[in-house]
Amino acid sequence: MSYNKLEKSLDNTTFLRIRKWYLLALLAIAFSIVFSQVLIQMHLNSQLNDSRVINVAGRQRAYSQKLVKDILLLDRTNLKKEKNLVLKNTKNTLDVWRISHKALQFGNDSMGIPKEDNKDILALLQKITPHHNAMINAAERIITLKTNATAEDTLSLRKNIDIILKNEKIFLEAMDAIVNKYDSISKTQLEKLKQKEHILVAFSLVILLLEILFIFRPLSIQIRNTITKLLKSKIESEENTLKIEQLYQEKERSLQELQELNFVIDNAALFASIKNNESVVFISKKFQELLGCNTQDLAKPLSEILTTNEGQQQYLKEVFKSNRKNIRNEEIKIRTKKEEDIWLDMSIIPLHKSSKQQSILILCSDITERIENQQKLELLTKQSFEDKILQRKLQASLIVEGQEEERKRIAKDIHDGIGQMLTALKFNIESINLENTDKTEEKIAYLKSLCTDLIKGVRTATFNLTPPELKDHGILPALQKMTVELSKLTGKNILFENKTEKNIRFSSLAETNIYRVAQEAINNAIKYADANYILLSINYNQNTLSVLIDDDGKGFDNSILNKTPQNNSEGGMGLFYMKERINYINGRLFINSTPGKGTRVTINYKPEKTTKQQP
Repeated sequence: MSYNKLEKSLDNTTFLRIRKWYLLALLAIAFSIVFSQVLIQMHLNSQLNDSRVINVAGRQRAYSQKLVKDILLLDRTNLKKEKNLVLKNTKNTLDVWRISHKALQFGNDSMGIPKEDNKDILALLQKITPHHNAMINAAERIITLKTNATAEDTLSLRKNIDIILKNEKIFLEAMDAIVNKYDSISKTQLEKLKQKEHILVAFSLVILLLEILFIFRPLSIQIRNTITKLLKSKIESEENTLKIEQLYQEKERSLQELQELNFVIDNAALFASIKNNESVVFISKKFQELLGCNTQDLAKPLSEILTTNEGQQQYLKEVFKSNRKNIRNEEIKIRTKKEEDIWLDMSIIPLHKSSKQQSILILCSDITERIENQQKLELLTKQSFEDKILQRKLQASLIVEGQEEERKRIAKDIHDGIGQMLTALKFNIESINLENTDKTEEKIAYLKSLCTDLIKGVRTATFNLTPPELKDHGILPALQKMTVELSKLTGKNILFENKTEKNIRFSSLAETNIYRVAQEAINNAIKYADANYILLSINYNQNTLSVLIDDDGKGFDNSILNKTPQNNSEGGMGLFYMKERINYINGRLFINSTPGKGTRVTINYKPEKTTKQQP
């Protein structure tokens, strides 16, 4: 069977028939879906209206009871202010009650209630209307009597209250009947909708069944037959393909050579073709201009045309001789006749012709600018690396000097404090005379006081060196302990505020550095800022720890933060150490200060790994 006949058979006998029946089936299903949706939407709108009506009907019962309550409250209220408030509420209740009753019968667009057309409900509404009107009229008379204080008639007031109470019970019972009737009507409509929906579902299922029987089953048979015919045609095509495959192979080889040559011409402006003995077959005009050669120079070997340097010429001769089979890429520096050094990205491509003669194709790109930029970049990189090394050496020397200063300070504190107290303790013990009881008791009491101060000094020194709370319990208890101890030792108001819900642990390195930076910030506020009030607050939110140290000291100019720290400036070195410690744990440090308005130090740390929470 020919291809045209097969195509005609597929188009006319299969496609058109399938398209017709498939469209009919889809239209039937779409019609059933649209029709069911229209019914559902109509029923939902009806249900929405019914719900509003039932809601209003239910509120009528509540408003009738509220009206009775307001009337009774109005009767018992004697104070003028309270009576006016009750009168206002009673009027509002009466207005809403009256409007809602009319809306149930005649509809109300603002309330979203349609006009009632059910005869049973209208009959019930008309039945309670006299009682409703009687209650409204009685309530209006009571309001009039209560409004006009001079003309108040107690007997008439009681009579109207009795009218309201007498009609209320009848009104409530009738409204119950109306609400029940609404509910019954809604259920009946819902049952009808269910029946219609079941019919539509059954109709859709029947359409799907017919589509399977009369469309998809014949289609599968037709496709199977078509595939069988196509397989036969494929076998015939493969036999024909084998016969012409040899013809295409030679053609493809020619096309490949042509494509390679076109690629060279289109993408390389610097190119040349030479024989095995380096004699030039062709060289592009742009290549000649770059090299500065003329027509007489083309008689020379290509290595002598490319460069005037003898060493480079010898290297190029070896490259051209050694390349016989594979493509070779070289980045070569040459010197032209203009005494200019240029860099070429050279591709050497051997060409094998059908005549068994071999030639070489040279493709070049001028990469002088790239090489020069690369050399400049390497120089700048080296210089930047050396600058960073020098900066690190300077920072390391400053850190070492700071550590030595810290050791000197610790040694001085121990010598001036603990050392002197130990010396005084020794001299006082040696000067005790057991025969002089009175002085002995006095010296023993002094020795006790001295021992207490000595223990306090040792605890202070060890606390400043390594607080045990930091290792055992974490950064939060350690900072809290530090504020308490420093407040006792200095007499300053040092407060601690914890805004975290649980004790959160970080790595030992992070906790130590955060603790030392916070300690340095508080010590700076005490020593240099002369602060009386210091607040340390901690918050942990979105996996980030924030530590804030606020003081009311004298502050400083923020411009000193950008200056290089000096050894003779403790404050400057302290800020330098704080920044280095926070940078070491990949945290962030912010220092904001205004002269005369205090200082705020903020430490933000976000751990890379998940932290552990302790109760």
